[in-house]
Amino acid sequence: MSLTLPQSLSSELFGVLPELSLGAIFGYCAGYAIKKIGRMTLLLVGLLFLAVQILAWQGLVTVHWSELQARAAPWLQQGGQQLSGWGLKVLTTNLPFGGAFVAALLVGLRAR
Repeated sequence: MSLTLPQSLSSELFGVLPELSLGAIFGYCAGYAIKKIGRMTLLLVGLLFLAVQILAWQGLVTVHWSELQARAAPWLQQGGQQLSGWGLKVLTTNLPFGGAFVAALLVGLRAR
């Protein structure tokens, strides 16, 4: 038993297929790379925090965490707003490519 598609649907599907497959390949690669780079970044940030805490415990440095938070909060908030606006533009520019990219990006993030 084979499934046959109507001629108009199959021609539309085959017209979008290259974009979908390319988006899926790039999305998977990007997700995998983001996962690996993210793990290394988190490891480095954690080790840096640990080193600062040890230095503070030894009395070699004094860290004013409230001042650090006050200075970093506006910067992080502005960065998050810009990133969300940029991400929305990227995903809606070329919908078949973007949809396949995001789906494969999530698969890549879940890959071992």
